[in-house]
Amino acid sequence: MYIFQNAAQNILRNRGRNVLVAVIVFAIITTSVVALIINNTASGIIDDYKARFGSEVTIAPNRQLAGGPVVAGGGGAYASRAGVFIEPISPQMYLAFADSEYLLYTDMSASQMAGCDDRCTGLTAYDAENDAMGGMRIAGIDDDSYIMPQFRLIGGVWEDFDSGLRAVEEGRMIEADDECLISREFARLNGLSAGDVITVGGSSMPDPDGETRNTYYTLTVAGVYDDLTPEDETGMFRTSIMNRRNEILVSFDTLAGPARENPTGAQISATYYLKDPSLLEAFEAEARAKGLSEEYAVSTDEAGYDTIVKPVVGMKGVTFTFLIAVLILGAVILLLLTSIAVRERKYEIGVLRAMGMKKRLVAMGLWSELLIITCLCVILGLLAGTVAAQPVSDMLLEGQLDAISSAAQNGPQMGRVMVAIGARPTAQHSALDTLDVSLSASTLLQIIGIALALATAAALAAVTKITKYEPIKILMERN
Repeated sequence: MYIFQNAAQNILRNRGRNVLVAVIVFAIITTSVVALIINNTASGIIDDYKARFGSEVTIAPNRQLAGGPVVAGGGGAYASRAGVFIEPISPQMYLAFADSEYLLYTDMSASQMAGCDDRCTGLTAYDAENDAMGGMRIAGIDDDSYIMPQFRLIGGVWEDFDSGLRAVEEGRMIEADDECLISREFARLNGLSAGDVITVGGSSMPDPDGETRNTYYTLTVAGVYDDLTPEDETGMFRTSIMNRRNEILVSFDTLAGPARENPTGAQISATYYLKDPSLLEAFEAEARAKGLSEEYAVSTDEAGYDTIVKPVVGMKGVTFTFLIAVLILGAVILLLLTSIAVRERKYEIGVLRAMGMKKRLVAMGLWSELLIITCLCVILGLLAGTVAAQPVSDMLLEGQLDAISSAAQNGPQMGRVMVAIGARPTAQHSALDTLDVSLSASTLLQIIGIALALATAAALAAVTKITKYEPIKILMERN
């Protein structure tokens, strides 16, 4: 206790010198608080956006190489090029592409037009009497075994349930393959309920040889859902195949399973999300090695990713560099000040040592003085840094956005937009124009750690120098 009491009294006795040390420590703490708050907030935002968005990759037929329209079929897409068909991406390829160390995650879905023939359960499409197609045969298909589509099988897309537009009112959600969910209107029209079994069939589009293949699905109705989505979202003439009440929801593997063995009418789409846009070339090379044809182009929404993440990454780099520079420069100045201060107190230390005080107690006294000063500076620095962090953050973010905008205007205006067949539209990510920063528990612990490290380093540097001398020598030099 005497050591700490004496340390507190020494601070008051040497006010001028200690005020200078306190100013330096306060400046270091304040700037460190600002830098760490911004840096840690930026890190959290970067991790959050990477986890939520990643960097979206699309794989689509290269229209420039195809030289013609792109039509769906055969588990992927055919692109007509002077009568030559591009080999579609098989379900096996989609799944193989998803098994990559460069991906954050993969969003896969499947769909297939379906209907009934003599091998299927007799089902009637909802609102079929108003179907503008009127049962007309699809142009170019003369095969009598072709199953005329009346409704759609949808695999692996559940956003409407998450948003509340759809909700299971009877039975339960799908828990296994070969189970399905049907709308309340479709169930009432066909007298179906949870637990019933239905069979539907789907036909593939003609392959290059003009042959179609039928695939039959025997499904157990797991549940009936209430549907608040618009019946027809196309805005065109009414058709039963596009009426959302005629959607039969199944698991992704229910549709993808048969397509793994043979070409079916199932259209499988996959959206891949890279861990970082810079991994695109590596992912594309891996996909080519797994069989992706050169007829397909691979691209990523790097612009959208950079719009959100790049300004924050730039801020993080600036603040981290500034933090390192402040700590190094501040530590050097603090070491010099404490060394000078301790040398001026050499006689005091010599007297204490001559009275029998051990070196470790002398060192503890000097360290206690610096620790008391540092603790006071930490309190004031936290208050000042927390207040200054938001204006500094806004200024840095504005600078980063201006720099990115200027680079985009002066850079080459090139790029391409690829849309994967059957894939959902890419979400438009708005630019990050504000960054709300705050002092977190982790930042507080980091500040305390930095303050203790600075006080300890300064004390050790000074004490190591002064305790090399013996008390008699110190007193003789004084005389």
